[in-house]
Amino acid sequence: MLAAMPRLEVRTYVFPTEDASRVLKAVSNVIELSDAKPTESRDPYESYSVITWTFDSLKPLQKLRALLRSQRVLDAARTSIEKGLWSGGVKFHLNKQAAYVGKVSFCSMEFGESPMGAITVIVLLEGCDPLKFLNWLAPRTKQGVPVEEEDQPC
Repeated sequence: MLAAMPRLEVRTYVFPTEDASRVLKAVSNVIELSDAKPTESRDPYESYSVITWTFDSLKPLQKLRALLRSQRVLDAARTSIEKGLWSGGVKFHLNKQAAYVGKVSFCSMEFGESPMGAITVIVLLEGCDPLKFLNWLAPRTKQGVPVEEEDQPC
């Protein structure tokens, strides 16, 4: 029997007022997309499309992990990510406009807080401990220094 592997899904909306290449830049500023082939879908009753990237590893999150540390926002990130944590994974949203300029800012929902919608990150952690993942991505800090940090997400 094969061990379950974590899966990562990243998706965002592209609205008619947006340039798709700029949306791609926003996502790639916070998530490593080099090995990914996006799928695009469009509801015939809506004016926007949805771009989704799917990964069989958590490696693309290394860029986000590094940004959280370099921008010194680990505690704020952890608080936001914890809200979307469940026994099988985690779901969180990143502000698309902030991502476009290489900054990490969290939203609590896909629509409403960020005028152009959010970048949604869904991590399915089958066979992995969600708290270990959280301590890898955004560990608690004490006086700005990570504590109980994990070297591996699973």
